[in-house]
Amino acid sequence: MTNAIYMLDCYLKEFEANVESVKDDKFVVLDKTAFYPNAGGQPYDTGKIIRLSDNAEFAIVYVAKFGDVISHEFSPAGLKPGDKVKGIIDWDRRYRHMRMHTAAHVIANVIEKEAGAKITGNQLGLETSRIDFSLENFDREKFVEYEKKANEIIRENRKVNLSIVSREEAEQKLSRLTTLAKGFPPEIKEVRLVEIENFTIEGCGGTHLASTGEIKGIKIAKLENKGKDNRRMYFELVDSLL
Repeated sequence: MTNAIYMLDCYLKEFEANVESVKDDKFVVLDKTAFYPNAGGQPYDTGKIIRLSDNAEFAIVYVAKFGDVISHEFSPAGLKPGDKVKGIIDWDRRYRHMRMHTAAHVIANVIEKEAGAKITGNQLGLETSRIDFSLENFDREKFVEYEKKANEIIRENRKVNLSIVSREEAEQKLSRLTTLAKGFPPEIKEVRLVEIENFTIEGCGGTHLASTGEIKGIKIAKLENKGKDNRRMYFELVDSLL
C-alpha cells in the first residue's frame, strides 16, 4: 500500500521516500508519494526522482494507481529496491490541474443547483477541461448566468477543506448521496471529502486549491449537444475577472 501524501497536502512539491519495488527497470513503487496518478478525470503528475546516495536523476513520465499501490514510470533505468530518493513534482503542471479541478467542482455544482443537471463525467486538461451532464432542457443562454455565478464563488475566495473520514460519516455529510452509493465499491471504508465552505461537499481523491480565489476565474468556451439529454461543456481558466 502506497501512502498517498498528496491527499491532505496538495501543495507538497518535494518529498523523500524509499523504493519498495521496481519492475522491468521502468516502473517504481515508493512507500509514499506526492505524485498524483491518472485518475478521476485528473491527469497524472510528472517530475523527477533523485537518488540520494549519488544524486542520479530519473524522470517521472507517467503515474498510475493499481488498487492501493501507486506506480511511477521512470527513465532511465537504474533504480533499485531499498534506494532512498527525493521526489520533485513538476509544480506548474500540478498547480494548473489543481486550479482546473477546484474550478470544475465550482461550475459543476452551479449547473447542478441552478439547472437541476446531473454530472455524468469530466476530463481535466491544462488549457481546456470538459464536464458532461444530463439535462433535458438545454437552454444555452442560461449558461452565461451559470458562468457568472461560478465566478462569484471564485471571487468570494471561499476556503477549501480536505478531510478523510469513514464511509458512514461521508454518507451523512455528502450532498450527493446517490453519487456516493453508485461511485464507491462496498470495500471502500474511508472517503476523502472536498468541501468548499458554504457551497458544497463531495467525495473526491484529486488535488485541490486551499481557496477558490486561487482559481482566479473561468470562462465557458463551448457547449455541445451529445444526444438525448447528454450535454457537454468546455471551460477555460482566466487570470483575471472584469
